[in-house]
Amino acid sequence: MAEKVVLEDGSVCTMKKARRSRHIRITVHRDGGVAMTLPFFVSYRRGEEFLRSKTGWIREKVKAMASRPDNLLLRGSREEYLASLDRARHLVEERLSHFRQFYVVTWKQVSIRNQKTRWGSCSRTGGLSFNYRLLLLPAHLRDYVIVHEICHLLAFDHSPRFWALVAETFPDYRALRRELRLL
Repeated sequence: MAEKVVLEDGSVCTMKKARRSRHIRITVHRDGGVAMTLPFFVSYRRGEEFLRSKTGWIREKVKAMASRPDNLLLRGSREEYLASLDRARHLVEERLSHFRQFYVVTWKQVSIRNQKTRWGSCSRTGGLSFNYRLLLLPAHLRDYVIVHEICHLLAFDHSPRFWALVAETFPDYRALRRELRLL
């Protein structure tokens, strides 16, 4: 069951509870919509209080979203995906080979997908998956995504050890993460 809250500026936030959620999460969508996920142990009343304490932050995010370029991570059409698949696979495999000289790793398989919310991912079994839309990224961000996933083969978390591995190639990884989030 979801509840709706009208904010001071007239925008509406949809609040819902999630069993697996451990923290309150506010999401601002490109269209200006706001959603909040609450852990089951947090009441809707407490969620609404928290939401109202974040109205300034929400207003800033809505404004920032409106000024952002079209999101590159939006899922492309099947035709676009199939037309780009070979180029994306070639690019990813070439960059993986390049970075293999810096990181001694092996992977089981590499897949290129039409993902909606991720640039890349790594499975516990050693599979690497990349979004075909990496083709649209500037080279430095593309390489950052690939190195990020390679480092997960050595540290399957976002621990200080993991970030130290990423920093071996990209000491400015924090700036790259911010830049990637803005796309």
